[in-house]
Amino acid sequence: MNNSIFHPLSKTVRLLLVATLAIALILGTGQMARAEPLAATAPELGTAANFVVLGGAGVTCTDSTITGDVGSLLTVIPTPTCNIVGPIHQGDATAIQAFNDFSVAYLELAAVPCPADADHNLTGDLGGMVLSPGVYCISGVGLLTSQLTLDGPSNGIWIFKAATSLTPIGGSVVMAGGGQAGNVYWQTGTAVSLDNTKFVGTILAGSAITFTGVGSSLDGRALAKTAVTATGASIRR
Repeated sequence: MNNSIFHPLSKTVRLLLVATLAIALILGTGQMARAEPLAATAPELGTAANFVVLGGAGVTCTDSTITGDVGSLLTVIPTPTCNIVGPIHQGDATAIQAFNDFSVAYLELAAVPCPADADHNLTGDLGGMVLSPGVYCISGVGLLTSQLTLDGPSNGIWIFKAATSLTPIGGSVVMAGGGQAGNVYWQTGTAVSLDNTKFVGTILAGSAITFTGVGSSLDGRALAKTAVTATGASIRR
């Protein structure tokens, strides 16, 4: 057998295999190291986007100012110390459609996968953090006792998914770098309780949303599967 016929071919094959392996390593390890989480996409709120407060079981307002549409499938109870600047929809077709659209958006956010990297999986107190646009998943109870800064361009989208509840106490959320409060979304498995907290974004709660403590505020929307209770709060969008 004439080996001269096969040696060049074998060498070529070996070179091709080495080159293929090198490319695979570059694409594999290199891309994995540099890969960024997929950009967040805003949910479609439908007619729920017209509401600043929407509760399935009811809305109660005391010592508070709500600027914008307020709706509930059942009752809206504003006390004499509540100032609602906007229309109230109580169990009408507008409220029902808005709640249905909210429910669809809630499920849409619930289906958004959590990024694999540690920077986008949070736990405990979010105070003191500076976060760029993206999807963030919060395990356990989400706390906020100081300032959380959301820093990004005007078209940046932030989505926060809390497995259970959010209980901000005395903290605040501040937009920076051109970021817009209207591009922030908080989806929770259960309740949201804001105590003397300055909050921003659209809250889509799996149960109730409660504002307590004088000085609580929301620049966004409070959308809840059960009730929204505002005491000493300012809510607008």
